Amino acid sequence: MPPVLAIRPEPGLTATLELGRSMGLNMHGFALSEVVAVDWEMPPLERFDALLLGSANAIRHSGENLNKLTHLPVHAVGQATAREAEEAGFTVARTGKGGLQTVLDAVPPPVHYLRLVGSEYVELSPPEGVSFEPLQVYDVQPREFSQNAAKWLAEEPIVLLHSGAMTRQFAKECNRLGVDRSRITLAAMGPRIAEPAGEGWRAIHVSDAPNDTALLEMVRAVCI
Repeated sequence: MPPVLAIRPEPGLTATLELGRSMGLNMHGFALSEVVAVDWEMPPLERFDALLLGSANAIRHSGENLNKLTHLPVHAVGQATAREAEEAGFTVARTGKGGLQTVLDAVPPPVHYLRLVGSEYVELSPPEGVSFEPLQVYDVQPREFSQNAAKWLAEEPIVLLHSGAMTRQFAKECNRLGVDRSRITLAAMGPRIAEPAGEGWRAIHVSDAPNDTALLEMVRAVCI
């Protein structure tokens, strides 16, 4: 069985490894990026109706100011982000299943969101009567492969891609290390995540839904 390499930052990395191993996959992991908090100023809160969260990192790395937002209902991208919000004292009003755009499409207007984001985030097209203001509360800093982790790239791995930034960093690292792309299969959580990969890979597969279960089921069914 080929190695399946997860490269997302912690704590998501450990969760992906555990889920993949429970599905019988040959999982390996190395965090190719690190999530860190950034300083941010609290905007006037009276103009917002709810919080829009596309990542649990927005909860984990927002710092003490987060406590001032708990009166706002949370509209979360998925179950993992919703759980983090509830554990932090928020009330979750909506939980998406197919990405953050589906959350916006389903909410009845008018709604004006405060959207907590990282240094890079997915572009959204809010419907009429729905709007948001992005506020950066964390940054995702790239890392280089360690010498030991780089050895997995020579074993014809299947590499899991959870974000566009992750895809770009992985491609950059392959170029730096002189890796033969034709020996690597990419498994991306969505079409936008796969786009920055470029050409030359053995194959690129995209999961049907933007969650770990769908991604790993695709790897098990299609890539092995």
